[in-house]
Amino acid sequence: MENANVKTAPYAVAALILGISSLATGCLFVGLVLGIVGLVLANKGTTMVNLSPESYGGIGMLKAGKVMSLIGLILGAINTVVGLIMMAFTGGSILWIMDVLEDLM
Repeated sequence: MENANVKTAPYAVAALILGISSLATGCLFVGLVLGIVGLVLANKGTTMVNLSPESYGGIGMLKAGKVMSLIGLILGAINTVVGLIMMAFTGGSILWIMDVLEDLM
């Protein structure tokens, strides 16, 4: 039987929402930022849960948010590196990219 005083783990919902958002925007720079913020909140929540594990439930949400934030962070980092490499090769010219896209269509 569960204790009525058990609360959801701190930052669990926020970490989960940020993790999902970082996955959804992983191909943009935004995914990198959301992933970092999600990981920070998940780590803070994990620290608080470790201090008093019997007081908190919803630890699965916290872990899921942490994993999704990490994946979103990795996708955002890869995309940022690829974007910077492409800018270096094209001289940062968006016109070159638009010419390539026009040739493909």
